[in-house]
Amino acid sequence: MSSDPFPLATYIIMMICCLIGSAYFSATETAFSSINKTRLKTMAEKGDKRAALVLKLSDRYDKLISTILIGNNIVNISVSSLGTVLFLHYYPINGATISTVVVTIAVLIFGEISPKSIAKDIAEKWAMFAAPLLQFFIWLLLPLNLIFSGWKALLAKLLKVEEDTKMSQEELLMLVDEVQQEGSIDEDESNLLKNAIEFTERKAEDILTHRTDLEAVSIETEKAEISKTFYETQFSRLLVYEESIDNVVGVIHQKDFYTETGITQKSVKEIMTPPLFVQRAEKINDLLQLLQKNKSHIAVVLDEYGGTYGIVTMEDILEELVGEIWDEHDEVVEEFKQQGEDTWLVDCTVNIEDFCEFFELSHETEEEAESVSLGGWVMEQLGKVPEEGDCFAYEALEITVAETDFHRVAFVNVKCNKPLGVEEESEETV
Repeated sequence: MSSDPFPLATYIIMMICCLIGSAYFSATETAFSSINKTRLKTMAEKGDKRAALVLKLSDRYDKLISTILIGNNIVNISVSSLGTVLFLHYYPINGATISTVVVTIAVLIFGEISPKSIAKDIAEKWAMFAAPLLQFFIWLLLPLNLIFSGWKALLAKLLKVEEDTKMSQEELLMLVDEVQQEGSIDEDESNLLKNAIEFTERKAEDILTHRTDLEAVSIETEKAEISKTFYETQFSRLLVYEESIDNVVGVIHQKDFYTETGITQKSVKEIMTPPLFVQRAEKINDLLQLLQKNKSHIAVVLDEYGGTYGIVTMEDILEELVGEIWDEHDEVVEEFKQQGEDTWLVDCTVNIEDFCEFFELSHETEEEAESVSLGGWVMEQLGKVPEEGDCFAYEALEITVAETDFHRVAFVNVKCNKPLGVEEESEETV
């Protein structure tokens, strides 16, 4: 009778130890890829040394992941080898097959799936628990790490791989959506973050008030007429032009126009401040800094010919971050007013992006549109100066010009020949 090179109990204990090692490395890999660094930084600042160690190790992620993978492969190969020797000893014919099945199932359940599932739910706790031992393994496996680091650098050079760690705007917006769905932030906070992310991409032409909607006075206008304009518009500032609106020469502030005794005795030229001029393509984050630097609240946006294209105010810019800012003088305008079951009266000052979102139009619509407003897009589709009654069809919409104002579209009637929201619901159901 042959004697075993090792007792059966020794084999089993060694295999269990290897499975525990596999579970440790698998759980640690998942934990370090799922940790919340912001939470750990807060804990580290409060003096938690384990949290500080986790952050230190995660900053050297290449070494960390190499150590985990090397360690995991060593213990998995070891348990497989031990299992093969053990089962071949007792089952010489089918031992290899039995070993493969048993060891594979054991490694999958106890060395991979279970530890990874648990570690994902307690990522920070497990990472802090595993960090001291992992730091020892990094030191122990340093020679192998150096070899693999050199091999990685060589492959990257040969394959001309360039590391890109920057997140795109789309990825950031998707991240905000995921955080909102998890319940960490509410809808208002989510919208504020999205506005901040998209803020740098907006241009002056995207948020301006067009020249046709401006309130301005001539430098020759009587003060009584200027006072009437202030009263009727309830604006705190008015543009001043000379000869035409294309030649803006200043801005009058209401507080400078009125004194304790009534209308100032100074001339318009004396009380007006010089205007700030910007181009249509000016990014609004740069424009905000420009307004702050010049201590101004209004910027005149110029077209390609140097004429007045419109204006952008400090309030317009801030609304891109926090949403609409209303005061007691603002008139509430319903942009999408439902007229019937499938018909809406739409204000043509609405942004084409909002129009596409409301009626669930394809993304190509917004991308192909040259105009920012719905009114401009309608004129693009008609290809002529609009008149009341002009109509055209676009995707599932029938659009009719309902009202014009000085050769531009003011309102359109939109008939939608598909139920809104049905497609999204069906996709979620599937």
